[in-house]
Amino acid sequence: MPRTRLITALLLIFPGACAAADTVISDALSRLYNFDFSGAHRILDRHLAADPSDSLAFSMRAAAYLFSELDRLQILESEFFADDKRIIEKKKLQPDPGIRTKFSEAIQAAQNLAKKRLESDANDKDSLLTLAVCAGLLTDYAALVERRQFGSLSYAKESQRYAVRLLELDPTYYDAYLTTGLSEYLVGSLPFFVRWFVKFEAVEGSKEKAVRNLETVAKSGRYFGPFARILLSLIHLREKRPHDSERLLAELARDYPENPLIRKELSKISSKLRSGELTGGSN
Repeated sequence: MPRTRLITALLLIFPGACAAADTVISDALSRLYNFDFSGAHRILDRHLAADPSDSLAFSMRAAAYLFSELDRLQILESEFFADDKRIIEKKKLQPDPGIRTKFSEAIQAAQNLAKKRLESDANDKDSLLTLAVCAGLLTDYAALVERRQFGSLSYAKESQRYAVRLLELDPTYYDAYLTTGLSEYLVGSLPFFVRWFVKFEAVEGSKEKAVRNLETVAKSGRYFGPFARILLSLIHLREKRPHDSERLLAELARDYPENPLIRKELSKISSKLRSGELTGGSN
């Protein structure tokens, strides 16, 4: 029996294998969204010790390293993303070399496993998601930590290609809309003349489409619904819709009460709305 058919048969016999992996990723992400990075690592480390072939779990390990570094460097605060000057400024940061090494190792392991699986099954959806996630994480590290915004574009385009391919195979693989939504917003935020030189596959540069895609993930994503809500709260703040941002942050604070940054951002926005410092409508 060919290897891919054997794997399919085994998954039909033992459907709990996929369910168990889903639970592990969901549990690890729950810890990540609560900013319990060490807790996320403990869950992933136990899982990968038992199943070192899970490429998506390695990509989540990389995500835990990245977000712990973004938190340490205070990059995740709303003022950073609301102010374009702060995003592009070349203020020297001091990345943790140990974290950078572990992040790179996790990315490499995830990519190697996913590409090997795709050699056997070119339509393996979890592997395509893994590669989209890895390229997205590399985009964030290059742009936000290393401050190489233009250098990060090649990773962003790579992430978009994998997400588009995945959605062509399965339009209901909702987590992939996270990448396409971000790509739409990125291109839509560029000055018009720059768009002539920055081409993304299947991207119109529509901020409205970006929001719709992210709302799809927030509603139906298997893994990234909470992260889509975080991104939407930032987009609403940038687009002068602070009440929508406040609403999403209140939901996130309820769902992830251990996350101090969400509580801080919610308090900050609510205070500014009460004082009149922030004004604007809602969708």
